[in-house]
Amino acid sequence: MILGIGTDLVDERRIQRSIERFGDRFLDRIFTDAERAEAATRGSATLYFSKRFAAKEAVYKALSKSGVTGLGWREAEVINDRSGAPHIRLKGQCKTALESLTPEGYNPVVDISLSDEPPYAIAYVVISARIGIQDD
Repeated sequence: MILGIGTDLVDERRIQRSIERFGDRFLDRIFTDAERAEAATRGSATLYFSKRFAAKEAVYKALSKSGVTGLGWREAEVINDRSGAPHIRLKGQCKTALESLTPEGYNPVVDISLSDEPPYAIAYVVISARIGIQDD
């Protein structure tokens, strides 16, 4: 059962301007330590950050029906598995929102797809509830 869908498109140049203008203040506010560390290993850190920014926005849109407010930027973390596939880790108010959307007896699953065609980055998130499946 689908609980929420979100998508977001980000222009990499906008993220670059924010980094140039605000530097670490912007990066610290939006991205987790793990996301920042991974970006440092990438050929294009700005494109990496752009996809993660779009992912966070898409997650917030997918969680919007929960009615939970105050979702923090760093409460939705995009990590990659060994194969490079992105996954979302939620905590704080984002996790509370996910739990409030999930019917009793079901387990939430957050699926994400990221793509880019520079200077654009896009994220698509589907939140669903399934019986007997636990997404870690």
